[in-house]
Amino acid sequence: MFVVGSPRSGTTFTGNAIGSLPGFVDLDEVLPWKAAIPGLVGMPEDEAAGRLRTLLERVRLLGLARGLRGVEQTPETSFVLGAALRAYPDAVAVHVLRDGRDVVTSLLERAWLNLGREGIDDARLAFGSQARFWVEQGREDEFASVGDATRCAWAWRRYVAAARSEPSRTVELRYEQLVADPAAAAAPVAERLGVDAESLAETFARVHDRSAGRWRRELTPQQVEEVETEAGWLLEELGYPLSRATAPPG
Repeated sequence: MFVVGSPRSGTTFTGNAIGSLPGFVDLDEVLPWKAAIPGLVGMPEDEAAGRLRTLLERVRLLGLARGLRGVEQTPETSFVLGAALRAYPDAVAVHVLRDGRDVVTSLLERAWLNLGREGIDDARLAFGSQARFWVEQGREDEFASVGDATRCAWAWRRYVAAARSEPSRTVELRYEQLVADPAAAAAPVAERLGVDAESLAETFARVHDRSAGRWRRELTPQQVEEVETEAGWLLEELGYPLSRATAPPG
């Protein structure tokens, strides 16, 4: 199974929790898989699927993970989700969805997309203000020139849209519900995965994050305006009400 969604949405906790269940193994973020994704975007899906399966099966073999249900949790898998699910026809994707303003708050804190933070990560993918593979073609200069909060909202918007591309094979998990009511959050995921709901609820209950809504305390009015200008339509579509400062009249 694949845990997808924007970085800082709770994908790591979710992958760890599901991977701890009997019969599962947490593969974490498989670095060769993560590093390959930018080159697979736009490739014919069947070809990308073959390459992804070859990569992951090699990791599973070396990690002695055959016979267990692997849990891969690289957020960038969102952008090749169709190919990943084609590579594994029985697989399920869990999309961890979180209020984009809280995601932006966390991304700003991590500074992964901030101006002046240029460099590469452990999968040799860029971080800082330069455009990534998921930035719309022709908008690379715009991405590099906007404010940090806008850039982070842009990332959230693109990851979320990509992770919603295969609805028939995906179960959605709201981070806010995971924190507030682990049992309710676990029920649809457990049903889709074919696992005991009580056991999954127990693993979800280990979450101790109380950061839901932190954007109200930590983002400036200017940053909130930037985020809602960039991704307000998606926030509303997903049921996250806009702040009064940027909500349209009426």
